[in-house]
Amino acid sequence: MAEPLSAQRPVPIAESELYFLIARYLLAGSCWRAAQVLVPELAQCQLLPKGLDWESNQHNRSYEELVLPSKDVAPDHVLQICQRIGPMLDKKIPPSISRVASLCGAGRQSLLLTAKGNLI
Repeated sequence: MAEPLSAQRPVPIAESELYFLIARYLLAGSCWRAAQVLVPELAQCQLLPKGLDWESNQHNRSYEELVLPSKDVAPDHVLQICQRIGPMLDKKIPPSISRVASLCGAGRQSLLLTAKGNLI
């Protein structure tokens, strides 16, 4: 069996939080069976945000341990973030075609486009 990804490299907090939010979103929606596969995989690969004990030592947390202190984080939190990204970026970098909003845009419609017209 392959070594967990996090044993190979440290997982940035933004990445581990994104995994958690995706699992939370899937569990609350129509793809809850996909989440039932994803949640154990995240635990096995140690991809969920770590916790700190009272001595400031890091330890792995389960999905369930993350949900309890995250009661204020809605199950569709990741969707809400995605819905806000486009309009925020449109203010900084006007889209080449107005009223076309897609997270999957490519080229000149990519959300990864910089003010200079380059892709990140």
